[in-house]
Amino acid sequence: MATIKGVSSFSAEQEAKALRKAMKGLGTDEDAIIETLTKLNVSQRQQVLITYKSTIGRDLIDDLKSELSGNFEKVIVGLMTPTIMYDVHELRRALKGAGTDEGCLIEILASRTNGEIRHINENYKLQYGSSLEDDIVSDTSSMFRRVLVSLATGNRDEGTFVDEALAQQDAQSLYEAGEKRWGTDEVQFMSILCTRNRCHLLRVFDVYRGIANKDITESIKSEMSGDLEDALLAVVKCMRNKPAYFAERLYKSMKGLGTDDSTLIRVMVSRSEVDMLYIRREFLAMYGKSLHSFIKGDCSGDYRKVLLRLCGGED
Repeated sequence: MATIKGVSSFSAEQEAKALRKAMKGLGTDEDAIIETLTKLNVSQRQQVLITYKSTIGRDLIDDLKSELSGNFEKVIVGLMTPTIMYDVHELRRALKGAGTDEGCLIEILASRTNGEIRHINENYKLQYGSSLEDDIVSDTSSMFRRVLVSLATGNRDEGTFVDEALAQQDAQSLYEAGEKRWGTDEVQFMSILCTRNRCHLLRVFDVYRGIANKDITESIKSEMSGDLEDALLAVVKCMRNKPAYFAERLYKSMKGLGTDDSTLIRVMVSRSEVDMLYIRREFLAMYGKSLHSFIKGDCSGDYRKVLLRLCGGED
């Protein structure tokens, strides 16, 4: 599943020294930095971070930031950040940076587990003094805001029980909330898609197809638009096949002119220890090309090198 697994035994002190050596004096040995940080996993990197400070008396992240720049720096700093804090920083950037990055908000809130969302909320508040929900409310609007607020509660049923009668009823409710009427009852979509468990929803989608003669995603596309459409589609895609959802995020970040680097970096950093191998498999199946070849053709230099290490291999 993961491409970055860490090493079974390592000396945090030796790795700290290697990193210091890579940055000391004239020039920076980027290859050594990539080598060291991608062979370790996120918890091992945290040990190196502390050891670097205790043995060298300097802050590793400050040193890395002063030596590196651009997208390469963003990847390296991302790798040095604990998983939950990385999501916290990304959400904050998405809300308080220049303009709102709706795609980032949707991606994180639709794909993380309840436990992860709760940790994100706690750490966000500690870090910034305001709650994630308050910042979402002040920065987004209308039904899109309500979907994000719902997802940010981390309160989805995480059981596996499928209530057949309720599944029939939910599918009928979705049909009547959209395809069957003039206008759309968006609240009905939200309350079903954002609270029911995964197994139940997969059954609802099957029943829905029978009633509406089309897939739930087709209905969402025709009934909604903009950020709300994107958010509900992300929820459905994450329920069906999370690695495929991330494969699509990666594909869209690189296809066409220009690269959406913030999405590319976030997905590569945050999934490298979770499901990158599955994402690669889905990517190849969906687009007929490997993720490796896409990154190779789209990025360059040290940025490309480190992303390819996170990708793990050619398919």
